[in-house]
Amino acid sequence: MRKITLFIVFLLGFVPVAFAQWTIDDCQQKAKENYPLIRKYNLIEQSTAYNLSNASKAYLPQFQFNARATYQSEVTSLPLSLPGIEIPSLKKDQYQATLEASQIIWDGGAVRSQKKLTEAGSEVESKQVDVEIYALEDRVNQLFFGILMFDAQLELNQILQDQLQRNYTTVASYIENGMANQADLDAVKVEQLNARQVSTQIQSTRQAFVEMLAMMMGEKLSGDVSLEHPDAVALYEKSLISSEINRPEMQLFEAQNRLFDTQKDLIQSAYMPKVGLFLQGGIGRPGLNMLSNEFGPFYIGGIRLTWNFGALYTQKNDMQKIEVNKNTVNTQKDVFLYNVNLAVTRENQDIKRLKEMMKYDDEIIALRENIRKSAEAKVANGTLTVTDLMQEVSRENSARQTKAAHEIDLLIAIYNLKNTTNN
Repeated sequence: MRKITLFIVFLLGFVPVAFAQWTIDDCQQKAKENYPLIRKYNLIEQSTAYNLSNASKAYLPQFQFNARATYQSEVTSLPLSLPGIEIPSLKKDQYQATLEASQIIWDGGAVRSQKKLTEAGSEVESKQVDVEIYALEDRVNQLFFGILMFDAQLELNQILQDQLQRNYTTVASYIENGMANQADLDAVKVEQLNARQVSTQIQSTRQAFVEMLAMMMGEKLSGDVSLEHPDAVALYEKSLISSEINRPEMQLFEAQNRLFDTQKDLIQSAYMPKVGLFLQGGIGRPGLNMLSNEFGPFYIGGIRLTWNFGALYTQKNDMQKIEVNKNTVNTQKDVFLYNVNLAVTRENQDIKRLKEMMKYDDEIIALRENIRKSAEAKVANGTLTVTDLMQEVSRENSARQTKAAHEIDLLIAIYNLKNTTNN
């Protein structure tokens, strides 16, 4: 009994999955999570952590070992001559080995600026990844709405086949009553075969789209996967679309400008004075006693101020180079906004055009349906051929196909606008 209960629970656990509909947002999120480039975020974080750690280590005591052996042509001597006293002279070969420990007290903001530069560079890299991953949305949209289009076509194709089957049965009865011949029945059969051919082609293409979408999402999607059909009219009427541009490229431009600002801070810190403590110990001949000819230990400690003015020579040019880079980025931003605004204008016009065209779709279908029914009546009365009836059936189906295409095209136009503005 317990096994049966577990088995039922197991099956119930799969019921929601089997009948669940994938929304376009679900598909886009899965595609982003499955995209190999997503791993770069973690690599950027790791690299940033290492660089920040390295920058912080500048505040740790620094150790330096030096050793030298020299020979000089002349040594220091005392200009004295005392009777009975021999004053030794220093040897010309001299040796010294030292170990120095130093500790930064104030570095003029160099380490702080280096950390900010590292963080700003990391932000730029992350925003660049955002831009590349954002491009996935358009690819997912194309596959998603392509599948919806095929679903609509298959549904209409089935309606057409049902209609043709009714016509086939009707014409077959006419033959029995002597009101039609075999050629009339063959004309209907040809249309039935054509409809089946179209259905096979649509199903094959749809399966290819499903497989591509499944690959992008990293999911196993069955051939009869169900996709949720967004409500285009509701999306438009609820004003979910805003003209404000929230694309990740905008954040990338801002991050690049912040990076340039941190570069300025680093340049300014380069010519600031540095203050630190030091302690040096060693052994040498001579040591600190320059008059000693013996090896001896020594030490010296204190506070050190260093101020390198060389950075001032290139400061102005370096600052101007950064301004040039900022102007370049701002120009790229202006070009980007110009192109995006053009796209927004075009896509808004597409939406308005499609909404206007859709106003007439139902009326055209209704009229085509009336014309087809009238044609069926005329065939029954013998005043119209079956071939003419097939033309009317085809025209009615074409009108339904046009309406379905308009509905999907409107969704595509709305989501293109959403993708263009990221709203």
